Amino acid sequence: MAGTDHNKPQLTGGPAIVLVEPQLGENIGTAARAMLNCGLDDLRLVRPRDGWPNPKAVNAASGADSVLGKARLYPDLRAAIADLRHVYAATARDRYMVKRAVIPRLAAAEMRGYLAADEPCGVVFGPERTGLVNDDIALADTVLTVPLNPGFSSLNLAQAVLIVGYEWFIAREEPAAEFLHIGHSRPANKDELVRFFDHFEEALVDSGFIRHPDKRPSLFRNLRNFFQRASPTEQELRTLHGVVTSFMGPRAKPGRDRGESE
Repeated sequence: MAGTDHNKPQLTGGPAIVLVEPQLGENIGTAARAMLNCGLDDLRLVRPRDGWPNPKAVNAASGADSVLGKARLYPDLRAAIADLRHVYAATARDRYMVKRAVIPRLAAAEMRGYLAADEPCGVVFGPERTGLVNDDIALADTVLTVPLNPGFSSLNLAQAVLIVGYEWFIAREEPAAEFLHIGHSRPANKDELVRFFDHFEEALVDSGFIRHPDKRPSLFRNLRNFFQRASPTEQELRTLHGVVTSFMGPRAKPGRDRGESE
């Protein structure tokens, strides 16, 4: 449907849209078009297969040049979500993780509340062929699933982005009070959480707790999911850094980003 009107104001803002290893420039372009349809303009790309910038993305975007022009390139998902405090991972498959799951309509209402409370958030989408890997999903707070025909629920990248974006666009209600943060310590962002994960997991290895290396990936994912569900604040993470350092004794050599308990 044609519907571009340059005389009308263009809405921008909203949650970040993170595309992990998108395969085709055309798919990035159509996803950018879907974003601008819904007033979203924060596009983050993690290792696009065909490189970036990509002229095929421009052609497929059909005028959503403002989104592509602002798109940022990252080496991995950890870097792409470092400044975010709430992350949703879009997936259609059961990953056998203890993970909170919501549909796009609920996620959109939550994200309205988070952004109203000045808490950055975003939605992560995986490669077209395989979707997100489990280690990527473990970095998210919540799984985002679109309820569709159970026998045929496959979506292309732009469709998935459009569904999430549309629900965001129409979720205009005032944010619920439960999403407004109260206290002296702000919620931790993803960079702070992942730094704690690195510290804690290093301590587990150094202490000899990990006796079976083949079980390490699943153990670390489970622990990351546990701490994600706890939604720690920045101060709580600094306290946890101090606890880990104290338990490890002189062997621990925390960096400047690792705090001490109070």
